[in-house]
Amino acid sequence: MRSPTLPWLDDRENRPIATQIAARTARQIATGDIEPGALLREVDVAEEHGASRTPAREAMLQLETWGLVRLLPKKGAQVTTPTAREREELLSVRAMLEGHAVSRIAPDETRRTSLVEALAPVLAAQEAATDRPADFAVHDYAFHLTLASHDGNRVVEEVLRALGPRLFRLTHLAVLSPAADLPALHREHVELTDAVARGDVAGFREMIEGHLHTGHDAYSVVPE
Repeated sequence: MRSPTLPWLDDRENRPIATQIAARTARQIATGDIEPGALLREVDVAEEHGASRTPAREAMLQLETWGLVRLLPKKGAQVTTPTAREREELLSVRAMLEGHAVSRIAPDETRRTSLVEALAPVLAAQEAATDRPADFAVHDYAFHLTLASHDGNRVVEEVLRALGPRLFRLTHLAVLSPAADLPALHREHVELTDAVARGDVAGFREMIEGHLHTGHDAYSVVPE
C-alpha cells in the first residue's frame, strides 16, 4: 500500500490527468492560494491545466471526497471554509490516531527506537525552517504523519490519506498565523519525541492533546 503522503507529493509516474489536477488544486486550496468560498468552474480548471472538461470534472469529485469543495449543480464547486466543529473533530481524530500508534509501539523497545529514528530528520528539518513558515508547515505535518502511520496499520493509512489535505490545511493555517511561535512548536515536538523514547504513553497522550489545541488556537475559523 502507498504511504499516506499528501496527494501533491505523490511522485508516481503516469498518474491520470484527473488525479494530477485534483492534487495540484488541493495544494492551492490547502495553502490558501485558492481562498475559501471561491467558485471553481470545470471550464476554468480544464483550461488552467490544459485538459478537457472530463478530467476536470473528475478532479472536482475527488476534491469533494477530500472535503475541500462542495459541488453546486450547474455552477461548479465552491471551496469549503474550515469551521470550528471541523477543526475540533479533525484534531480529535489526529490525537486518537497518534496516541493509539504510540501505545502500540511503546512496549517494544526496537519499535520505539525505530519511530524515534524516523522522527529525528523531520525534527532537524523543522528546526532549520523556523524562519520559513511555509516549509515549517510541511515538516510539521510530516512529524504528525510519521507518528500516526509508523505502526503500519493499513486502515489508518487509508484514513490519513483521505483526511490529509484537510489536516494539512489546518496545519498551514496554524503555522502561518502571525501569532504562531515556531520555535515553541518545535520544542513541543522534541518533548513528544522524548516521551516516545521513554515509552511514556500517558505522558504522550496528555502532551499531544495540549499541543494540538494550543497550536491551533492561534487562527480563526468560522463558527458552525
